[in-house]
Amino acid sequence: MAHELEGRFEALIGKRLTIRLHDPEGGFRDIVGVLESTNSMRNRHGQLVEFSHDEIFIWREVIAKA
Repeated sequence: MAHELEGRFEALIGKRLTIRLHDPEGGFRDIVGVLESTNSMRNRHGQLVEFSHDEIFIWREVIAKA
């Protein structure tokens, strides 16, 4: 599945996404931002957040209202 996500994320580079990740301590954590590469995004604070495709529980593109 990780390889499949890499291909899908290549097409989404530059788009705004929300990604829910499995937290190592249990539960989940969410990251929201602009996808910079297939495994990193820049959040609203300008920080680069890296993630592994194996950590992803669910994700979606955030589409701005016109």
